[in-house]
Amino acid sequence: VSRQLKEEIRRGFARLEDPLAGLLAMLENSSDWKGKGHSLGYCITTELQLWIKAHPAVPQSGTKLKKLQARVLGMLSQSPANLLDPLISIYQLHTADRNYLLEHVSHLYLQGNYKEAAILSIKLKLQPDQDVEKMCTPLLLQDKANLVEDYVAEYPELQRKLLQTLDTWCDPSFNIRDITRPYQGLSRYKPEKFNRRVLSKLVFRLLERFSVDPALCPNVINQRHLRTLNYLFYKRFVEKTMTEENWGDHIQSTVGENRWLQGHLVQLLLRHCDARGAARWARHCQVPPEMLPRAIAEELQKLHIQDRVEEVTKADNYESSKKKDYYQLPIPRENIHFLQTWEETLQCWEKVLQPGQVVGVDMEWKPSFGMVGKPRVALLQLALKDEVFLLDLPRLLEQAEAEGEKEKLPHFIQMLYSDAAITKLGYGMSGDLSSLVATCSALKDMEKQMQGVVDLLAVDKQVDGLSPEHNREEKGVRQLEKGLSLLVQHVLGKPLDKREQLSNWEKRPLREEQILYAASDAFCLLEIYERLCKDPESFALGSDLTEILVGKQSKKPRAKKQLNKQEAPSPSGQECQGPRTEPSCPPAPISPQQFSVVCDNMLQGLGRYLRCLGVDVRLLDNEDDHRKAAEIARQEGRVILTSGLPYQTLRSQVGEGRCFSVNCSEKAREQALQVLKHFNVQVSLSDIFSRCQ
Repeated sequence: VSRQLKEEIRRGFARLEDPLAGLLAMLENSSDWKGKGHSLGYCITTELQLWIKAHPAVPQSGTKLKKLQARVLGMLSQSPANLLDPLISIYQLHTADRNYLLEHVSHLYLQGNYKEAAILSIKLKLQPDQDVEKMCTPLLLQDKANLVEDYVAEYPELQRKLLQTLDTWCDPSFNIRDITRPYQGLSRYKPEKFNRRVLSKLVFRLLERFSVDPALCPNVINQRHLRTLNYLFYKRFVEKTMTEENWGDHIQSTVGENRWLQGHLVQLLLRHCDARGAARWARHCQVPPEMLPRAIAEELQKLHIQDRVEEVTKADNYESSKKKDYYQLPIPRENIHFLQTWEETLQCWEKVLQPGQVVGVDMEWKPSFGMVGKPRVALLQLALKDEVFLLDLPRLLEQAEAEGEKEKLPHFIQMLYSDAAITKLGYGMSGDLSSLVATCSALKDMEKQMQGVVDLLAVDKQVDGLSPEHNREEKGVRQLEKGLSLLVQHVLGKPLDKREQLSNWEKRPLREEQILYAASDAFCLLEIYERLCKDPESFALGSDLTEILVGKQSKKPRAKKQLNKQEAPSPSGQECQGPRTEPSCPPAPISPQQFSVVCDNMLQGLGRYLRCLGVDVRLLDNEDDHRKAAEIARQEGRVILTSGLPYQTLRSQVGEGRCFSVNCSEKAREQALQVLKHFNVQVSLSDIFSRCQ
């Protein structure tokens, strides 16, 4: 609104004997304010609100104000949302007679203006004097769950009443038509949005938002547990993607002592197992004998210890026969360390927090199966080149808190994630980090300081085909694989064995299968990273993997959910020098004899070409680790020439300007020209072949 218009509006108010009555008269004789947006009526109303604050003597009271309040109430149901608060403030509707306000809202409700009645009730804080079920039912039928949430937001007692009502509707024996029948002619009625499934989701959302005890909603909780039971039976007996021990853990914790769920468990056992198997699992889950059908009860009496031994032996044979089909950890079992004390953990951090280190990071938590609350990390895996550390986070957090040092763990995790000299590898890191924050609230701002993080999820859709030594005919063999398992199959040749993925990771001690699975999940990231860096072309990837995996530099502001907060790499062929500074003068010209480099093993063609031009070149062998380049560079004063992701690791290990990223997609000649130009190397005719024997 222009300053001139504002001044004119205020002068107009000053000339009026009764500005409040004047505004009402104007609104009653105009309709432009009824639309959305900033109408002239809206501008005048908001200016009056500001003008009244500057002239406290203007507000009225008594009979005159009551008459104005009665008139404005009639207008509120037609008002756009942005006019409600100014009008309520100007005409002091919070001071009006409460019964009169309730009567007005009730009149709106009876006219079928349910949304308007609810919004006005929220604005005037009338909810404690209303029937929450009556007010919210038509809103739910019109798919206005967000308005229902706002209606109860500030009133814990109403939240509980609403949740109990919704839970009653979710009882399988309840006829939902009893609720919908009185509203058959309702405008914008969406019956497809009013069913137990949708209501159940709403209950869980409200339980989480308002931190209400789930025990208040037994019907919804039982139904969710039953869905979990069905899902677990599907995973074990149809997909066959869960081990027996893992499955048994979840069945037992899901059913517990709930008689209703025990009854459903027995029915599912009968459908999927023979009588003997059903009896064994009924005993394992402590189902009362009186609940068992006769056939299972008879089998239960025959069971003895030998049966269990036979079953375990059979399972072991099955497990070992399947192992050869999956990715296997290439490090010995004694190099996997399960850490439960701070003494062990501090030794681990000493190894992990080394400049130039590459660390595979993964996390595990107990699956929630759709229950309330964010999952809390139960295990943090850190994989190095030849060993894996599994950190028991609940135990370590408990110990630190008992010692009055609860900041100890978040401090170390922040050191790891904020150190640009350490490359952290993950897969789908946003989920891991949100669970880490739910576990340890002190880490809530960590993503802002993150540097040197590489999320391999970025490469997942770009990897083409299987590992080069695999025949292309095998490409369609394992369509069931997905996510990290599929990437491992494509790059390393065999998928991950994911049967322990949905384990109860909070249960201690961990089973041996869980330990091996957790270690594999973190260690395979190192192998994928190394393989893609050495041979990107075999997987149809652009040779500059830095841009694919770490993310391109962008001038746009970072999206709120973006987790890779590390400094973005420069485009290929430019040296990355941290924050941009003013352009400096080009380096002084030097001859090829004065220029010495070490070439990473994917740049052997460039190295040979530079040697032909008289440059002092050392080449890494194919089997050499990229980090060897940094050792040679430091010892012999050479510049590192590298490409893709190793650049992120190597540049932190040498002085500024001593590491250069080359575009692998170009031919050796173009690469050489790029290097010579950047370092201002002047080649003369006598330099060419000067180093050749």
